[in-house]
Amino acid sequence: MRKLILVLLLFAIPIMANAQDYFPTNTGVKTSDNTTVAFTNAKIYVSPTEVIKKGTLLIRDGKVINVGKSVRIPSGTKVVDLSGKTIYPSFIEVYTDFGVKTPPRPRNNSRRPQYDAGRKGYYWNDHIRPETNAATSFKFDSKKAKQLVNAGFGVVNTHMNDGIIRGNGMLVALNASSSDAYRILDNSSAQYLSFRKSRQSRQSYPTSRMGAMALLRQTYLDADWYASGNAKNKDMSLEALNKNKGLTQIFDAGGYLDALRADKVGDEFGIQYTIVGAGDEYQRVNDVKATNATFIIPINFRKAYDVSDPLLANRIALSDMRKWNQEPSNPAVLSKNGVNFALTTHDLKSVASFHKNLRKAIKHGYDKQKALAALTTVPAQILGNGRIGNLKNGSYANFLITSGDVFDAKTSIYENWVQGNQNVIKPMNIQNISGEYALNIGNKTFDLNIKGSGAKQSGSLKMGDKKVKSKFSFKDHWIQLTINDNGNFTRLIGNVANNNNLQGTYYDNDGNEATWTATKKGVAKKDDKKKKKDSKMVPPTVLPVSYPNIGLGNFTQPEQETILIKNATVWTSEKEGVLENTDVLLKDGKIAKIGKGLKDRRAKVIDAKGKHLTAGIVDEHSHIAASAINESGHNSSAEVTIEDVVNPDDINIYRNLAGGVTSIQILHGSANPIGGRSAVLKLKWGENAGALIYQNTPKFIKFALGENVKQSNWGDNQTVRFPQTRMGTEQVFVDYFQRAKEYDAAKKSGKPYRKDIELETLAEIINKQRFISCHSYVQSEINMLMKVAEQFNFNVNTFTHILEGYKVADKMKKHGVGGSTFSDWWAYKYEVNDAIPYNAAIMHNAGVTVAINSDDREMSRRLNQEAAKTIKYGGMTELDAWNMVTINPAKLLHIDDRTGSIKVGKDADVVLWSDHPLSVYAKAEKTIIDGTVYFDIEKDMEKRKAIKAEKAKLISMMLNEKMNGGKVQAPRKKVARNFHCDTEELQN
Repeated sequence: MRKLILVLLLFAIPIMANAQDYFPTNTGVKTSDNTTVAFTNAKIYVSPTEVIKKGTLLIRDGKVINVGKSVRIPSGTKVVDLSGKTIYPSFIEVYTDFGVKTPPRPRNNSRRPQYDAGRKGYYWNDHIRPETNAATSFKFDSKKAKQLVNAGFGVVNTHMNDGIIRGNGMLVALNASSSDAYRILDNSSAQYLSFRKSRQSRQSYPTSRMGAMALLRQTYLDADWYASGNAKNKDMSLEALNKNKGLTQIFDAGGYLDALRADKVGDEFGIQYTIVGAGDEYQRVNDVKATNATFIIPINFRKAYDVSDPLLANRIALSDMRKWNQEPSNPAVLSKNGVNFALTTHDLKSVASFHKNLRKAIKHGYDKQKALAALTTVPAQILGNGRIGNLKNGSYANFLITSGDVFDAKTSIYENWVQGNQNVIKPMNIQNISGEYALNIGNKTFDLNIKGSGAKQSGSLKMGDKKVKSKFSFKDHWIQLTINDNGNFTRLIGNVANNNNLQGTYYDNDGNEATWTATKKGVAKKDDKKKKKDSKMVPPTVLPVSYPNIGLGNFTQPEQETILIKNATVWTSEKEGVLENTDVLLKDGKIAKIGKGLKDRRAKVIDAKGKHLTAGIVDEHSHIAASAINESGHNSSAEVTIEDVVNPDDINIYRNLAGGVTSIQILHGSANPIGGRSAVLKLKWGENAGALIYQNTPKFIKFALGENVKQSNWGDNQTVRFPQTRMGTEQVFVDYFQRAKEYDAAKKSGKPYRKDIELETLAEIINKQRFISCHSYVQSEINMLMKVAEQFNFNVNTFTHILEGYKVADKMKKHGVGGSTFSDWWAYKYEVNDAIPYNAAIMHNAGVTVAINSDDREMSRRLNQEAAKTIKYGGMTELDAWNMVTINPAKLLHIDDRTGSIKVGKDADVVLWSDHPLSVYAKAEKTIIDGTVYFDIEKDMEKRKAIKAEKAKLISMMLNEKMNGGKVQAPRKKVARNFHCDTEELQN
């Protein structure tokens, strides 16, 4: 009785659904279709971890009714025997723009930039579009649906692929037989974000990655302010953003650096993004794991490079060669490191290549069970939908019928059922008998060659080299063959005896029935098969990853050591000056002792006799190690920070270490009067971006004067942004500081206020909590900014470039501002026509703290020589000249208590030189930061030899790939961008 009740309960829901069908029928008598189907004797993957052998799957009305070993099949049910077949849940494509077309760019004949928003009633930035609803523009794409269904997908999650905040997406079953009302499973499945601007607007801001990050932050702050009820205006974008807060937040980041940046923004606001990656996460897998994010990973592996021409092969960067070799291992690396992720067809040119690439990933160590989860249960988990991605009772009847292991190259996907609707991909009852056979008929032997697959299999016949006329067909498991042997006709009929042989009957010339056999040729013996199978299981050679993953990266990170440097000529950059034959002990990352005859039994001893030891060079003005420099979309971008876009993979970090540089300040560019906040770094090669940034240091921001900010060199079509004159530049400063002053007063009043990141930063300047480093050339503007600062009761910290500083050195001294200048650059543009190479010496002699900076990735590698030029131009002493690249820039950055000189208690940031440090012959033999050797000239030579050997190995592997029929791509030379103050970002 209890069993009967359970059965009745089990079928109650679908029976009631039929009984309550409220759609009218106007074309005839209304009847109910019997949609109950039982699939028996199959191997059933209920989920990746729950497998039933010889089980039954019972479906009705598009849902799974029951699944198991012993399932009661109701009378009248259609039964499909799937003996020898396998059932899997259909796959889920969690990231796509399926059926949602991005609107075209607005037509505008003017090339002038647009600074204001183009919409009213929405957020002030057109690229923030959380009000977008994918359902309003959705149109089912039958062609694309078929491609996805054929690849095994049953459900897609789609959205409008446009903008920084893109609005909500929708979950769609790939059921071409139904209407949108039935196949749309969720019309608010997730909210989507990216760093890319909308195609629907030409609004300039943001022009950089750091601008996009700042915009996201400000939008979240404004949404909270709006939700509090304090906003006076109605904003449909902020309303939508607040409404979508409870949805899964899917962030299309791209490369792993941007994935980490996206996660950083999310963490600041308590949002855990699901991140769409780029397949390069293996390069920093520990950092990726530390995000605790679920990822959506594409498997779009690059083709090998055509390296048959040695000259062209030299164009290819080792990092790109490595990526070809390492990318297929990305899913395995992520999986083994415990990163939760789904797989996607995103970025693939063709959906048809998905399975090929997935098999490649499996060959590279990716576990099949994990792969199945990444296509079923993980995307279902991301979307918070328990009725997809599995075949449990009550789930949608979305499933695949296959000939075997779905990830095996020989496996056929026969059918893909979506919401209980059958999609036949390949007829499951047609065997593949293609191959070469020895056909024996009586005392004759023919060569039978069967080609093709499925219903399109055809056969041809030969005897020796002579072709024999014949007609072949294979249908419903039966073979029919008619042979015309010189007018003698023989008709054969038969079927498949086993995996290798065919057999059947025919009638001989006397009309007697006889048997024929066809034995498949080239069938390997069992031992040979095993060997072949074993050889396929050998994983490909994957080269190890270095940090960063380029030729000069570190396979293991250097560690902090206790180091005793003996008998060196020590340039202290302190009052002690230069000490001969002196020892320096570095311990626990600090300078522990300075003197003669020092000992430490645990220390690594370096004999520095005849060599020079200095503090590490400090570059006050640099643009290396960043993914962006300018945010030019507004005349003030105080809300952006270079810390957001630090790039630890920049080879110039290593090259600067080779030039003795240990610390740098990465400054925003000079595209606007008020630029962005800077980042002060220690050049710890191989570490991640966060580890490079100085901790607990004073805060800086870049300002700019002159030609760049008033757009003198931007072209006529671009010069529409305020200011357009030098006097307009002054007004920008006065206006923004007055606003910041009022903002700060409102903040301190204790009343509710709208937090504004830009004004928050400027208020820090007024409150002397942030320092200005200002791009400057002409004396009139230098005077102007000092007066503006004094008007608001603060001092400018540093004038950088300052090539007319010699004209106002006395005023600079009185104001208390330092100068960070070039050694001998002049007359390279109009506003530096009055520059002279004696500038540094004149400012120094007037009592100004002077540093020599680079502003250039190449010059920064020889700042020791740039400092030496001040001896020629101005008669500086060697000590004063050297201080201009060590202790003086450290003072300008307010880190002189930690670095810039050799003094007990300071950070162990030192350089061992082969010669006098101001000499053109001097080489940095060891560059040490916090007691860790980050550059060693001997190890550098070893790395260069290893690069040649590795490149040769990869070239050999790629040649082998080409010879074995693999597709290749033409070699391309990677050209790195050289950032300067005026480098303009082009954020798409």
